[in-house]
Amino acid sequence: MKLLLDTYLLLWVANEPKRLPKAARVQIENPENELLFSAASIWEITIKRSLGRDDFDVDPRVLRRSLLDNGYTESSITSEHAINIDQLPSGHKDPFDRILVAQATVEGITLLTNDRKLTEYPGPVRLVGKA
Repeated sequence: MKLLLDTYLLLWVANEPKRLPKAARVQIENPENELLFSAASIWEITIKRSLGRDDFDVDPRVLRRSLLDNGYTESSITSEHAINIDQLPSGHKDPFDRILVAQATVEGITLLTNDRKLTEYPGPVRLVGKA
């Protein structure tokens, strides 16, 4: 199965693996799953790190290289992803979350998340935690 990890899961994989929920760890460690990360997550990390957010204190260049070196596939953002944001309900306003959901939907892949708010969207979102 193709799994697109949300931004927090990527941060935890890289910096705080003990924070990963067990269900996420099982999916990530399953060799049958193809793991992807979005350019949107790298963008989000870059922006929030530049704003001084402690929870985003990772060099996005190092994170990207590490993910690629560990077999993750980078998923670029396309105009089709951007256009499909208008198909999502407007309740949750986080633009990074919205593009991840649209990207997963358009690409037919599962978005793995620890954020319960994302499960309110229609589409291929799998909750792997209690946040």
